[in-house]
Amino acid sequence: MASCGRSQVISLYRMLMKESRKFPSYNYRTYALRRIQDGFRANLHVDNPKTLDMLLSQARESLALIKRQVSVGQMYSTQKTIIEGNDQRGF
Repeated sequence: MASCGRSQVISLYRMLMKESRKFPSYNYRTYALRRIQDGFRANLHVDNPKTLDMLLSQARESLALIKRQVSVGQMYSTQKTIIEGNDQRGF
C-alpha cells in the first residue's frame, strides 16, 4: 500500500469514526462504531490497488450515508438509556 493510500485510509477511518460518534441513539452509535472497526480490521492486509479503490469508494459512500442518518437522527429527540447514564430515576 502506498503512503498516499495509507494516509487516505487513515483519514477516511477517522472521519467515519468521528461522524458515527454524533449519532444521538446509543444503539446506532455503538453499532456503527463496531461495524467500522470490524470492516477496517477485516481489510487490513489488502494490497490489490483495484480492491483498495473499491473499498475506499464503499467507505466514502458509507460516510455520506452516516452523515445523512446523523442529520435525520438529530431532528428527533431521544431518551438516554441506562447505559448512557440516564439521570432520571423511574422508581
